[in-house]
Amino acid sequence: MCDLRRPAAGGMMDLAYVCEWEKWSKSTHCPSVPLACAWSCRNLIAFTMDLRSDDQDLTRMIHILDTEHPWDLHSISSEHREAITCLEWDQSGSRLLSADADGQIKCWSMADHLANSWESSVGSLVEGDPIVALSWLHNGVKLALHVEKSGASSFGEKFSRVKFSPSLTLFGGKPMEGWIAVTVSGLVTVSLLKPSGQVLTSTESLCRLRGRVALADIAFTGGGNIVVATADGSSASPVQFYKVCVSVVSEKCRIDTEILPSLFMRCTTDLNRKDKFPAITHLKFLARDMSEQVLLCASSQTSSIVECWSLRKEGLPVNNIFQQISPVVGDKQPTILKWRILSATNDLDRVSAVALPKLPISLTNTDLKVASDTQFYPGLGLALAFHDGSVHIVHRLSLQTMAVFYSSATPRPVDEPAIKRSRTAGPAVHFKAMQLSWTSLALVGIDNQGKLSVLRLSPSMGHPLEVGLALRHLLFLLEYCMVTGYDWWDILLHVQPSMVQSLVEKLHEEYTRQTAALQQVLSTRILAMKASLCKLSPCTVTRVCDYHTKLFLIAISSTLKSLLRPHFLNTPDKSPGDRLTEICAKITDVDIDKVMINLKTEEFVLDMNTLQALQQLLQWVGDFVLYLLASLPNQGSLLRPGHSFLRDGTSLGMLRELMVVIRIWGLLKPSCLPVYTATSDTQDSMSLLFRLLTKLWICCRDEGPASEPDEALVDECCLLPSQLLIPSLDWLPASDGLVSRLQPKQPLRLQFGRAPTLPGSAATLQLDGLARAPGQPKIDHLRRLHLGACPTEECKACTRCGCVTMLKSPNRTTAVKQWEQRWIKNCLCGHGPDACVTSRAAEEAPAFVQLGPWPTYRPPRTPRSLDHPPGHPK
Repeated sequence: MCDLRRPAAGGMMDLAYVCEWEKWSKSTHCPSVPLACAWSCRNLIAFTMDLRSDDQDLTRMIHILDTEHPWDLHSISSEHREAITCLEWDQSGSRLLSADADGQIKCWSMADHLANSWESSVGSLVEGDPIVALSWLHNGVKLALHVEKSGASSFGEKFSRVKFSPSLTLFGGKPMEGWIAVTVSGLVTVSLLKPSGQVLTSTESLCRLRGRVALADIAFTGGGNIVVATADGSSASPVQFYKVCVSVVSEKCRIDTEILPSLFMRCTTDLNRKDKFPAITHLKFLARDMSEQVLLCASSQTSSIVECWSLRKEGLPVNNIFQQISPVVGDKQPTILKWRILSATNDLDRVSAVALPKLPISLTNTDLKVASDTQFYPGLGLALAFHDGSVHIVHRLSLQTMAVFYSSATPRPVDEPAIKRSRTAGPAVHFKAMQLSWTSLALVGIDNQGKLSVLRLSPSMGHPLEVGLALRHLLFLLEYCMVTGYDWWDILLHVQPSMVQSLVEKLHEEYTRQTAALQQVLSTRILAMKASLCKLSPCTVTRVCDYHTKLFLIAISSTLKSLLRPHFLNTPDKSPGDRLTEICAKITDVDIDKVMINLKTEEFVLDMNTLQALQQLLQWVGDFVLYLLASLPNQGSLLRPGHSFLRDGTSLGMLRELMVVIRIWGLLKPSCLPVYTATSDTQDSMSLLFRLLTKLWICCRDEGPASEPDEALVDECCLLPSQLLIPSLDWLPASDGLVSRLQPKQPLRLQFGRAPTLPGSAATLQLDGLARAPGQPKIDHLRRLHLGACPTEECKACTRCGCVTMLKSPNRTTAVKQWEQRWIKNCLCGHGPDACVTSRAAEEAPAFVQLGPWPTYRPPRTPRSLDHPPGHPK
């Protein structure tokens, strides 16, 4: 037995922020029964809440928020007739399933890839039969994290692809999308999404003798089967398990079920506890793709007990008589599957919610033998919430306590004066629904008053760590997010300013150890990750500008090169873009016209309208080259944006190639050339800049040893401000996110629908100096178009970096469409579709995201207790 009342050794969990409903006099939010929440791999949180009108009618609401901007809440009127019982995100974090107590299932997807625009076009229905468990079908992708190999140099050793079959495949082995649900009457329903958009739905009984199913959970096996666990709610009844096989026969969905070994909870077989815990209140598989381990919780009115069980294959003893007749040799010994208890807790306070980890930690060397060690890793712990308001993190196999959080420490409101008002004592506030983030470094909980709380979980799961080992944990998880493409916001919660420099260096070191092909795949993702890390420290904040600019430069270079087409069909293997890179790297002449002569200019011929449509991007390239060269005399200042480019031969070579391309296109369409304000009408600005750029590139290119720019080059760059007007660049979009302003031990209190005045850190204050001021005209950061002081166009903004762009394209040329296609699903900073939200009227500066138009309802008047909400049976 494990005692969860024992205080955890070492560090504790701490509260990051609380977001609550604003009081209002005409309408009321009341937490729904049951309460459901879900956390996606893109760090979007969905949770349910009921809206009560004056005539006591309930509207079932689904609220979706980004953890970086929790006050920007998007609310969906779900049109569910009964209480929503389940919420489930898909693997991409862009689609959401909701199911209710009337048997209705809806699939919500992003409209135009915007996180505050959702629509439901497909679904299924088992009329009048409440849904108790819901899951997307497995797509066959499983990545195992080997914590014992976290020091290996190759990502392939740290993260290995596990052989895992999808639940259902199409022709060619492509996984078929769909979902599976279990109803309260013992039915299993499967809906398949065909490529044509149609939905195939089939319903089957789990077994011949149907009974009431109060609790259920769904897991998947490596062979493509599905395992369903059910309980009728009584601890005196067995927990049943079923294998479900899904197939498509003659364009119809077919479901086959098979009974698996069942179990009785240990507390019911103990004579001293036989009637002490009459109800099973929680039933969960330890992992979505681990059907061999299950967590059970039995409760009374005041207490609970938790048990962890494992399914094992055991040999059957054979009688000696049969041994003599037919001896058992080797692997021919008969075996049987049997559930064995791994661990159990002592009597606990009543459990109100359970959250399971999503991180696929490989348990090869982290089983019960090392469960008592002091080295814990994220993903090995699960969360238990209790009615006394506490939250415990326990080892998912041994159930040993790893960290404890007590809700007695009330967060301080952002705008609250120093003298705090006294609070009246009331019933204990406790979580009714919880979810762990995908790296298990953060926990979200919805309490019985409807407030949302986000907690930090130590990377060592509550145990004290040296700084070096803590950095190793964070680095390992950053690499995992870089490989999988998951959002890393919850990792940033634990990065202190003193850690940033080491993390960036170690991340770059690990990246350079990978193969060239993998480096190319991850090149933009690591830049985005470095930028988000450098935002957290005032010492590295100016590097954010360089990383952001480098991402934009890479995007422009790849897009412009992709427009080049070979003149003849029978061409060598290399594309015109590759030949351009090769020739520009080989020819070090400082004269742009001599470099241009070596190219096949017929490959650079484009439509005139296309060239004119690209002028804004070409102008940015010319302005950036001019800024870099003019800043060369001040190269000793690390705090100056653009400093890293002066020693980056790859980026300077990329700029040099683009200058050549722009020069050729200028011969076809002079109006597409960058516009410079020069003091002399006869000066060839492009030739001058190319000559200086080439000299600087020669000093730091990869082929030769790096050298310092000579005095003649520095002197020429010093004269540039007297020859050309140096442009002012918009280095960064403005962002008002939380992560760079959250401080340990200083939780924030926020309100839904109300943007707070956040205290600025030293890093964010420096960033504000590099961003466009609120009173200045706005700019489309991706199209490089000026929108004016009060834009009238609908815009979308990134909730991470604050990048703003128009929702609809003002230009319909093919080249511009190709550029804009890059930003439909992903922002420049590397974050996925969830990072983009609509700004219906960008009336003020994009310093914060505006979600408008706001929902027609208003926030609640008074928080209602979830234990006895009005209109619900007690």
